[in-house]
Amino acid sequence: MLSRWWRRIAGPAVPEDVRAALDPGEDVVAAAEADHGHVVVTRLGLWLPGEAGPRRVGWHLVSRAGWDAGTLTVVEAEEADEAGGAVLLRDLPPVRVAVPRAGRLPELVRRRVEGSIRARHRADLADGGGAWFVLRKVPGADGVMLQARPDPGTDVDAVRAMAREAAAQLSGGEA
Repeated sequence: MLSRWWRRIAGPAVPEDVRAALDPGEDVVAAAEADHGHVVVTRLGLWLPGEAGPRRVGWHLVSRAGWDAGTLTVVEAEEADEAGGAVLLRDLPPVRVAVPRAGRLPELVRRRVEGSIRARHRADLADGGGAWFVLRKVPGADGVMLQARPDPGTDVDAVRAMAREAAAQLSGGEA
């Protein structure tokens, strides 16, 4: 009983390698042991274990995160190109991390990912394919970012043009 109370006050146990990498004021919301390190949730992102040590994925770059049978699967996006105020994203291969005792981690990850999304719109192209356009809050920054994520095989130039037009309309400029 006393240990539960202390954990609430002291916060989750965080290994020193993660603690040393945190930005000033980056408070830990949750942490859990994983197969090769720890998974840590902060207001700025999701810390994942890696071969070179722990690394943070900002919430605005988590395309998808899911849990199944004690395994966290994260699809991270990278910024592939800029399109007149919008960012074109490309999904990286999924990362799977075994987290035997996840506790509240699944719920907190879902909340943070969904909480970063301010609006989303699906656009289908006439010649096939399409893209998701998402307004997302960037952790630790003011305002939102327009992201465009083309489907695999979609004409990226067409999506880039749509993203430029959408960014111009959002900023009140001409398309």
